[in-house]
Amino acid sequence: MGRSRTPKAGTGSGFASVDNMPPFLAAINLKPFISDELRQSTMPILFKTKDGRRAYGYKAEILPMVCDVYLKLRDAGNVPKTQKHIVEACDILMRGFAIVGIIALVDEATGYQEDRAKDELQIILKHYISEALLPWIQKFPNEFFKQVYRLHGWEYKPETVKRPQYIGKLINKYVYEKLPLGVLGELRRKNPVTEKGYRKYRHFQFLTADTGNPHLDRQIMVVTTLMQAATDKNAFEEMFSRVFDKEYQLKLAL
Repeated sequence: MGRSRTPKAGTGSGFASVDNMPPFLAAINLKPFISDELRQSTMPILFKTKDGRRAYGYKAEILPMVCDVYLKLRDAGNVPKTQKHIVEACDILMRGFAIVGIIALVDEATGYQEDRAKDELQIILKHYISEALLPWIQKFPNEFFKQVYRLHGWEYKPETVKRPQYIGKLINKYVYEKLPLGVLGELRRKNPVTEKGYRKYRHFQFLTADTGNPHLDRQIMVVTTLMQAATDKNAFEEMFSRVFDKEYQLKLAL
């Protein structure tokens, strides 16, 4: 979150400890937004670190509640300059995790997860998944949809943005599934289907600007080019398999 661990930090800015709250909740201007549940959950817990040292910590489940305090401060419209970076960090964190995943997150950060290829997936996701939500732009060009409609024999109406739900499955199959393994799963986790049956954001809004989105752009361009060259849906499938499917390439080798 970017908050100093020491309780005295920030006293020069006029902040003082409130009701023996931990340092990350010690600023006076946070007091109106601290719930009774959070107040009762900030009792330090004695534990042993992996190397056997005694230390104090807090229940991992309070992290979203702490973030919520800073976001309520933001919503009240009076965030001091010294706290703006914390509010921004909390905003990013609240988008990036669900309460049920926090314990696993802490386990990985502290080395208590089961032995496996450590950080292998996280390294990929760090490069592909953006911490801050990118603004919405038109990512898939009209030509992409025009070719999808042509290959399936559907009437294409460029003036409307309403698409058959089936197109979403095609986009996942030919575009997102060809990003590194695990990226689409993480996008689905960060951008779940709402109760109304749709996703609040576009998947590409969560991709990083320097790695994730450029790879997506290249994939869209390649798929669009293959569709333009195909005479029908079957011809496209054949060409796509030649380019991307290892199973198809192995069959050719045999």
